[in-house]
Amino acid sequence: MIEFHTPVPADKLWVDELLARSSHRGCDYNFTNMFVWRKAYGLEIGRIGDFVVTHLCGRMGCSYMYPAGSGDIAGAIRALAEDAARRGQPLRLVCLTRRQMAELEEFFPGQFDYISDRDGYDYLYEIDRLADLGGKKLHAKRNHINRFIDNNPTWVYEEITPESLPECLEMDKQWYLRSLSREGEAEERDLGDEGIALRTAMEYYDQLGLEGGLIRVYGEVVAFTMGDFLTRDTFDVHFEKAYSELQGAYAMINREFARWVRAKHPEIKYLNREDDMGVEGLRKAKESYYPDLMVEKYAAVLRA
Repeated sequence: MIEFHTPVPADKLWVDELLARSSHRGCDYNFTNMFVWRKAYGLEIGRIGDFVVTHLCGRMGCSYMYPAGSGDIAGAIRALAEDAARRGQPLRLVCLTRRQMAELEEFFPGQFDYISDRDGYDYLYEIDRLADLGGKKLHAKRNHINRFIDNNPTWVYEEITPESLPECLEMDKQWYLRSLSREGEAEERDLGDEGIALRTAMEYYDQLGLEGGLIRVYGEVVAFTMGDFLTRDTFDVHFEKAYSELQGAYAMINREFARWVRAKHPEIKYLNREDDMGVEGLRKAKESYYPDLMVEKYAAVLRA
């Protein structure tokens, strides 16, 4: 029987060790994401030998992430099937890559049905492209940044510190108040899933190994972002906020953080800017940077 539990910061060490064996570039295989989104998805983790296994309930229903680690993968899948039966749920595996689908079919031929999860595809970009913004395709991004610099000559980029985290939190609150403003009256924001995840990340910032940056204009935080390692060559950007009324603010924090990560972690080749959740505006924004790779994700459901 698998002993599942809600992840706590102390789990990071062993979970990271097992995740590293699989080297998944998908943002789901990241302890920070598991931890900060645990309430939103009722996410629990467990261990089968040298595999970390995850149970969660999301938009595709209650599911298990494909096991990450090393060892007898077929045995781990059978253990998940037994756990699903005890819960009275179908065995649904999510966040599969094409390689994992082929592996699953090899061990369980014809026993699973598969479906693509396009809304969950991750966008990966070569860090040099985001840091330098070269070429014709990114000409518009350079123009946005030039406009930001012209309009905000006092701008500075800083690394996020424990002292500046509260300022980022306040900026996030103001960001939501402005986005929800109607007819000049701001509505109070309730702590939705994303708000809870961000606040959890800030509360456990050091324990999760997060790194981030912010931009100030006249001393005020107008944009910030944060993330951490996903694999040896891929860095996961978890959160990014900027005041949209400042033209070029998003492009600026994106570029400056890419440059900072490249300078501090020269081994990083890609930035994973995660999925678009099927939100049209977010999809257009991510596509406007022309991703170099997409982490395709699929779900597999065991046939009755």
